[in-house]
Amino acid sequence: MKLTRAHFLLALAATGLTACAPRGAVETAAPTPVTAPERQAPERKAFVAAAHPLAVEAGLNVLRKGGSAVDAAVAVQAMLSLVEPQSSGLGGGAFMVRYDAKTKAVTVYDGRETAPAGATPDMLMGPDGKPLGFRTAVLSGRATGVPGVVRMMALAQDKHGKLKWRELFADAEQAAANGFTVTARLGRFVNSGGPQANTPDSLAYFRNADGSKIKAGDTLRNPAYAAFLRRLAAQGPDAMYKGETARRIVARVREGDLASSMTEADLAAYKPVVREGLCNPYRSYILCAPPPPSSGVGLLQLMAMIERTDIGARGPHDPVAWVKYAEASRLMYADRDAYVGDVATVPVKGMLDPGYVASRAALIGDRAGPAPQAGTPPGAIAARIDATNEVAGTSHFIVVDGDGNAVSMTTTVESFFGTGRMVDGFFLNNQMTDFSFVPTGPNVIAPGKRPRSSMVPTVILNPDRSLAGAIGSPGGNAILGYVSKALVGMIDWKLPVADAIALPNLVARGGSFNGEADKFAPELRAAMAERGVTVRGGTGEDSGLHGVMIRDGKFDGGADPRRDGVAKTITLPARK
Repeated sequence: MKLTRAHFLLALAATGLTACAPRGAVETAAPTPVTAPERQAPERKAFVAAAHPLAVEAGLNVLRKGGSAVDAAVAVQAMLSLVEPQSSGLGGGAFMVRYDAKTKAVTVYDGRETAPAGATPDMLMGPDGKPLGFRTAVLSGRATGVPGVVRMMALAQDKHGKLKWRELFADAEQAAANGFTVTARLGRFVNSGGPQANTPDSLAYFRNADGSKIKAGDTLRNPAYAAFLRRLAAQGPDAMYKGETARRIVARVREGDLASSMTEADLAAYKPVVREGLCNPYRSYILCAPPPPSSGVGLLQLMAMIERTDIGARGPHDPVAWVKYAEASRLMYADRDAYVGDVATVPVKGMLDPGYVASRAALIGDRAGPAPQAGTPPGAIAARIDATNEVAGTSHFIVVDGDGNAVSMTTTVESFFGTGRMVDGFFLNNQMTDFSFVPTGPNVIAPGKRPRSSMVPTVILNPDRSLAGAIGSPGGNAILGYVSKALVGMIDWKLPVADAIALPNLVARGGSFNGEADKFAPELRAAMAERGVTVRGGTGEDSGLHGVMIRDGKFDGGADPRRDGVAKTITLPARK
């Protein structure tokens, strides 16, 4: 259902005929005007969904003060950097998709990290001519790309903010100074055997006064981050990209044997990119996601193939529905891996061409075939071999303000805790490992280039381009599977958003069918296996889906039960 933002005005106008009295006659009193009844201002609702309750409250507090969706997004990200550091932070990057309720435009703010000017295509290759091991690469200084999220948020907030930049960090600064309660999920990652959780910086930060590692229920303080946020609030994004913090970032990534080539000039020169949203119809809606280097074109292609099947009519308990979904997913990944990157040759129009989509959808059967090869979309150069090993360490959140403007934003430090190196209380990303280690394919490293991303923050529009909803997830290369599954549940199977998010995850790529095997009913799983789709427990990160649909004028929102998030709607004061 579409969200109606217009104010319906009801007025009674009193009219009267004024007669001209003859000269000398006594004039009668004019009729008393009928007073129009007091206008009832429409109820204004706002919505925030994010991966931690404190981040949701930080965003809602900004909305209560009259802030915009972008204002609230800044506050949410600042808090997530503190309370969910394993997933995102100010030392990372993000894609923000913004919907404007007045113009109905969808704009993408690309804050993806960039390769330093001194980067080379073979910088993640070892002296033996083989790719570095992931553990070696991720802990190195070379793993860090120039952070983009702060400069991107500042650009978007300058254009669309209603509050002052300095008003957006108070909640996160106070939580950093006073401490916050460690969640079970954060405690699990801190106490894992992951390499980034056991670096000198992580061990120094994640410890109690007695030297023991923090655990769930402990209070964690971050005075260095509180101090940085005070400077960021006062100085704007230059607090990150110039001066003392920039010097510390450069010094930190240049330590060790595999030192980065990053310079202070790389940080000072970082620029976010403003792009038009990439949109394509699906059923009775329009889906809008970021263009390359995001994989939004892959998500839209996958949904276009699904639309050409009978998945919607089958429902979530039908094994053939899941088999067809898996086959569509594998076809999409084959094309995405072959063509998408931060290059001018991505055949975006060709991948979404109705004839090409139909030809790919024709390959989908009710049994799984061999792993598909990339197709040849119109306008494509020959498909190239891709050697990207995209892992997970990401978060997603959604904000809808009282005026109907929306933000769908996926944000990341790449792997868990990034490189495990900290500056001023936040972790540095390992986004360079999102490039292909082998210097081949569309995702090869080059100076200033942005690594390909599976992040696909999405907004959903009605045919008249009014806001219908939003969706997104973390999960590395599985993001496309997580988001498409939820879209099928929300739109095709008409499930409440929370139920669609909770559906079992199935990520079909190449010859593998990874997912939540135990969440499929045994008989359903067995029937899928008989048709060639044997679901095995996945590796890496769980989904962290956050979504909302606007149904009958109300927010139907959901947060992924696999994480710590919540989805919350509030009522705002009527505008005078």
